[in-house]
Order: sequence, then C-alpha cells, then structure tokens
Amino acid sequence: MKNGKVKFFNESKGFGFIMDSETGKEYFVHASGLIDRIRENDEVTFDLTEGKKGLNAVNVKLV
Repeated sequence: MKNGKVKFFNESKGFGFIMDSETGKEYFVHASGLIDRIRENDEVTFDLTEGKKGLNAVNVKLV
C-alpha cells in the first residue's frame, strides 16, 4: 500500500488524481477503484495497477 493525498476528484465525472506522498508522482483514480468516498486533500492509502494509459490508483481508502 502507498500513501498519498487526493489532489483532485470530480465526483460527477467519477475520476481524479492522487499524489504519492513519497515520490510526488500523480496517479489517475477512477470511481471504480474507490473503497471509501474521497474529496480533495483527503489523506489516502492505495495500490497501483496498470491501466490503459499508465498506472492507476485502486483500492483507495481514507487513512
């Protein structure tokens, strides 16, 4: 599990981005990869999986 912060999440469109706390890299997150409901600036843990356009955050849950 990685730790990060929700940089952006559009609830109506169902996607956003999470910034990894260690590396500063941003990862795409889709509503289908969420365990908990998230909002901007929430502290979260997540796993990474290979998506169509690179790595995606999945199993996203609040800390």
